[in-house]
Amino acid sequence: MSAETATMPRILVIGTGDTKADELGFMKQCIEASGGRAVMMDVSVLGDPPYSPDHDKHAVARAVDVTIAEIVSSGDENTAMTLMAGGAVQLARKLYQTGEIDGFIAIGGSMGTDLALDVALCLPLGVPKFVVSTIAYSHLIPPERVAPDLMMILWAGGLYGLNSICKAVLSQACGAVVGAAMIMLASRAAAPAIGPTIGMTSLGSSCLRYMKTLKPALEQRGYDVAVFHTTGMGGRAFESIAGQGHFCAVFDFSLQEITNHLAGSVVSSGIDRLENAGARGIPQIAAPGAVDMVDLPTWQNLPAKFIQRPFHAHNRLIGSVTVDAEDRRQVARTIAAKLCAAKGRSAFILPCGGIQEWDMQGEPLYEPEALAAFVDEMRKAMPAGVEFHEIDAHINSDDFVGKALEIFDRWVEEGIVPRGIPVNGVAA
Repeated sequence: MSAETATMPRILVIGTGDTKADELGFMKQCIEASGGRAVMMDVSVLGDPPYSPDHDKHAVARAVDVTIAEIVSSGDENTAMTLMAGGAVQLARKLYQTGEIDGFIAIGGSMGTDLALDVALCLPLGVPKFVVSTIAYSHLIPPERVAPDLMMILWAGGLYGLNSICKAVLSQACGAVVGAAMIMLASRAAAPAIGPTIGMTSLGSSCLRYMKTLKPALEQRGYDVAVFHTTGMGGRAFESIAGQGHFCAVFDFSLQEITNHLAGSVVSSGIDRLENAGARGIPQIAAPGAVDMVDLPTWQNLPAKFIQRPFHAHNRLIGSVTVDAEDRRQVARTIAAKLCAAKGRSAFILPCGGIQEWDMQGEPLYEPEALAAFVDEMRKAMPAGVEFHEIDAHINSDDFVGKALEIFDRWVEEGIVPRGIPVNGVAA
């Protein structure tokens, strides 16, 4: 294999060739003009494309042990495309596992987008994924259907046939996925060995800032550290990647999305927050960063129940309002129940001096009585199987960072967490 061939990304292109042949043909041209190779998968049901796809609709149907005739007679277009989505997932996963594709792009309206989201979720983190959709960024797409590294673009002017606007969108999308795949292949070939990956959560760098000290300390120990911003989608990405077993350990110190979910905020990472690392048996150290407040869109009116609560406007997009003592007790019980269900080693650090930057004396969200209620409930609710470390310090203090590293280093010595790769010849 020549060096040129080795860096020529093979991009899986998915669409309904019976209705979007012109668009898919243009995408194939764009991909090949950009230095890639298009691997065409047709997910049509009723018709046939005017070209020969690499993987036709019959191959897609066979991947879920049915025939196209059975799919056509399955009921309606929804059930038919759901079956085709299952086949596309199975076939795409096999193509990646056998080394036949390096990236993926799909085009569609709501039906095609529904299928494409499933395919994107089945491919591992780091495989370039791009969806060209008439409903990109729409509220019709539930956040849990979005792969952590998915790229999307609105298919403007793309309802029927090619035009200058549609071509501009498609060429951007194809260039983006080919470029991403090229860089991925090149970096994979030249990448030095990196240590095991640690997942860490935080809420910005002003509200919570422990990662400024923790990240370099862990990197010096030979670990790759990924910090996730827990504003809904960040927590979803963290949970998704933890569920894939990508982390050797997690420092889950910003659990504020749990409070958001319980309060019904749109800034939610879903019902399974603080569950996936534990379900995979990944060692986890948790702390209650910012669980005393709910994040809400600043550009909407506050819900009636929060109007009288202390409020902090972070920017024109997002603001935070505190929850009362009883709500904080509910949060404490929820955290404890999630940690109790973990299959791996778990520890919890309770910083009694405060859990986010704005809860200190003189700050807008200072409520010592409500914090005391949370601390009290946390002590009572914490399950016996979880290491419990109570410290008389704030979560943004050096004492908190020191306690986290103390627990982690002990777990490394005990073999619970794998050792990092030495940095500059110095053992971790």
